[in-house]
Amino acid sequence: MTADSPRTRAAPVLVPMPAERAYSYAVPDGMQVVPGSIVRVPLGPREVAGIVWDGPVEAVDPKKLRPIAHVFDCPPVNEEMRRLVDWIAQYTLSPPGMVARMILRAPEAFDPEPWTEGLKRSDSEPDRMTAARARVLEMANDGMAWTRSGLAHAAGVSSTVIDGLRAQGVFETVMIPPRPVVAPPDTSYASAELTSDQEATAASLRTQVEADKFGVTLIDGVTGSGKTEVYFEAVAAALDKGKQVLILLPEIALTQAFLERFQNRFGAKPAEWHSDLPPRMRERVWRQVAEGGVRVVAGARSALFLPFNNLGLIVVDEEHDPAYKQEDRVFYNARDMAVVRAHIGGFPVVLASATPSVESRVNAEQGKYARSVLSARFAEAALPQLATIDMRRSPPARGGFLSPVLLGKMRETLGRQEQSLLFLNRRGYAPLTLCRVCGHRFGCPVCSAWLVEHRFRGQLVCHHCGHNEKRPEACPECGTFDHLVACGPGVERIAEEVVSHFPDARTIVLSSDMLGGVKRLRLELEAIANGEADIVIGTQLVAKGHNFPNMTLVGVVDADLGLANGDPRAAERTYQLLSQVTGRAGRTGKKSLGLLQTFQPDHPVMRAIVSGDSEAFYDREIAERERSALPPYGRLAGIIVSAATRPEAESHARGLRRVAQVAQDVHVLGPAEAPLALIGGRHRFRLLVQADRKADIQGYIRALLAAGPKVRGSVRVQVDIDPQSFL
Repeated sequence: MTADSPRTRAAPVLVPMPAERAYSYAVPDGMQVVPGSIVRVPLGPREVAGIVWDGPVEAVDPKKLRPIAHVFDCPPVNEEMRRLVDWIAQYTLSPPGMVARMILRAPEAFDPEPWTEGLKRSDSEPDRMTAARARVLEMANDGMAWTRSGLAHAAGVSSTVIDGLRAQGVFETVMIPPRPVVAPPDTSYASAELTSDQEATAASLRTQVEADKFGVTLIDGVTGSGKTEVYFEAVAAALDKGKQVLILLPEIALTQAFLERFQNRFGAKPAEWHSDLPPRMRERVWRQVAEGGVRVVAGARSALFLPFNNLGLIVVDEEHDPAYKQEDRVFYNARDMAVVRAHIGGFPVVLASATPSVESRVNAEQGKYARSVLSARFAEAALPQLATIDMRRSPPARGGFLSPVLLGKMRETLGRQEQSLLFLNRRGYAPLTLCRVCGHRFGCPVCSAWLVEHRFRGQLVCHHCGHNEKRPEACPECGTFDHLVACGPGVERIAEEVVSHFPDARTIVLSSDMLGGVKRLRLELEAIANGEADIVIGTQLVAKGHNFPNMTLVGVVDADLGLANGDPRAAERTYQLLSQVTGRAGRTGKKSLGLLQTFQPDHPVMRAIVSGDSEAFYDREIAERERSALPPYGRLAGIIVSAATRPEAESHARGLRRVAQVAQDVHVLGPAEAPLALIGGRHRFRLLVQADRKADIQGYIRALLAAGPKVRGSVRVQVDIDPQSFL
């Protein structure tokens, strides 16, 4: 790690910038660093945090090395995490410094949390006793240390009473260590009642955890089958071994319900980690994870980069969810990287889903993963009866989007005082607004996308770059008033239609961009679970992880929506999403119904959902992938070239294509203008690299980029290994 010369020691330091290697820095006399030490180093005119890395120091004149400025009093990033950073950088073709940057996201946590001054009861007695002093001494006689304000509040007295007792020596000053962010989990707090199938899976997971060896288990269970309770048994086994546990969740909105389930089992909540966490709490969680004080973390994909010092189990819930794929700076799939992290650490990983990804199913069939099937709902609850509504035969009324069949079932559900859920995976009021006089369409000025009307807010919004503008009263093109028309439905427009049919029903709209953010969303979900709404209208936020006891009808407004694009995963995604959303019905045993409005009732996806024959769907989808040599039977990588002007982007993309070597096991397609050709003012072209399963696709792309034109001007090149999105 360090190189010694007669006068200068040096160390490689990985800094959080797009550099391909660690930089060398001098280690001042008296300073001690080891691989993994978090340090502050000069970088140009500023100082940044970095991680002392492994490997030799490059040959540089020691006199030219700049010194490390500071070593933080922080546990070093362990070898497992450093190996993970190197692995991800190699696999995703990302600069290792940008991967390491994801570890260094809580800079205030690099120094220890300060201890707090506190008070503890001494042997001295006050010169005189009052009622207020008696209350204080009664609270303090437990021998515990108290903060001044905390003791005053608990005893119901003013702080001056505490000050007077301290002045007389009744209290001595002590230092109180930082409070834990969460209480330690108790594995014996509440034992789960498991069915025989659940117990068999739980026993297998316990055995794996106790063996402390790498292995992947896919829990493939229908919605409501108790997958969470089963993997909690693996969590308990890991905690009993003194290990830390990471549970990955795809949506922040799911966290609250999950936290409560965890607390019911272990008597305390896990630590949270997601983008909505306040900065100070993020710092405390990061620090206490590094020190080993936090035993369990439940978080979004970025939690994978927390500096665990004794990780012994990772659970990836809803493992199929596309939210695990990051498509910014470093393109990675947290599910796949969780498996790599477990392999490096030599411990088990659990993947759980009611609709597993095709890749995970194939890995299970090939024996790479163990697969446990939970085919029945917990406590004998029946799965909902599913049916399609052929919109060609039962069309909605003019100007509406809900079939009379669906409206009739909603009316019956309301009559039974039960809840209905209408699902449409489209935010806002309408996806397009146009002028009926001149045909003007409202598009984003910096993206090749239409502006979505959000009528509740009176705005037109771009869902790709965030541009928004006030909805005008007149057409900006021809000036005509009152002739702007909304085309197509979003959840807000469905809510308007529902209110017109059921004016007395309590209706709630749930969407990721609703005002009030995550806090309000959690309150709304809690209200629904408590029966405080009759009809819920929502996007994919409501499709997974929630338990609504009184929900017995689910209506999918546009079941064909996800099939209308060129994504090779379109059928799989649609099947997963529709299966998840219809699974919200009947989870507590009541007779329930799921209805899918579709113009393609004979589509294989619709037939698979209605028949409940998931095996037939997976067999067909897997066979199609194998025939087309698509993942997991082949490999894909996207190369996205963007620039401020279209000619710049196109020229660079064509330059890359010209130098692409002909190879038997690798093919380059394109360049072609991306379906979303303009985002945030940047023009985009894509090349798609398709390769055999065993081909070195990373090596091929490295050579292609090295031989291609140099990146100049506004050009930016991004590589997406195993792409999930083709837009």
